[in-house]
Amino acid sequence: MHNKMRQLLQLIIDNHDRDSTIRAESKGDRAAVYMDGVIDPWFGISAHAVGRTLEDIGGLDIDIYLNSPGGDVFEGRAIQTRLKRYTGNVSVHIDGLAASAATTVALGGDRRVIAEGAFWMIHNSWTLGFGDRNDLRKTADLLEQIDDAIGSDYAAVTGEERNQIVSWMDGETWFSATDAKRLGFVHDIFTSDDSAAANNRSAWNLAAYKNAPKALTERPKPEPDARQNRARLGQYIDMLERIG
Repeated sequence: MHNKMRQLLQLIIDNHDRDSTIRAESKGDRAAVYMDGVIDPWFGISAHAVGRTLEDIGGLDIDIYLNSPGGDVFEGRAIQTRLKRYTGNVSVHIDGLAASAATTVALGGDRRVIAEGAFWMIHNSWTLGFGDRNDLRKTADLLEQIDDAIGSDYAAVTGEERNQIVSWMDGETWFSATDAKRLGFVHDIFTSDDSAAANNRSAWNLAAYKNAPKALTERPKPEPDARQNRARLGQYIDMLERIG
């Protein structure tokens, strides 16, 4: 199995003990949407679920509260498209972490606010892929096009040269809230009790990433039931490797 494919599956498995959820609630003339989890069409927050949620809201301005370690790039792109097509104003609030495909989702908002103590991470795109060598070559070509599209998004909001964006993506670069605002990834920083953002961001298992800051990799061991769920998903990965 291709290493990046395994890393994406590992990200899903490592965080399976924390349910990926999307829920909405009305707040007067606005709506709040909470997206907490891995971006994935099967095991996490999907574009289909986001689309249904937006339909139910019916055009009200939205505050999206996002906390995600990332996931499937194509699903993230589809969610971004749904947010951009939405008729109401969309504000995205990054409560703890927006990594990988979650940054693609965040860029679907008209305004982005990151909590003090939260993080923003960009890198080259990942996705799951199946098929023979010809199928996988096509997938690689698609990923290259997606990287170009994502890089264009980052360049548009930051004003940075493309070679700088490519360098950041190649290097899996993590940005603090201060750096994310300074560079233009977000518009503002929400300043409050930093412990809330710290709790949100540290809840994720980020072992699939190579450069995650130490502050983000220190997390408690999962409860026994969660470990059992992860073990079952691990067996699923082993099965996929044997098939591949």
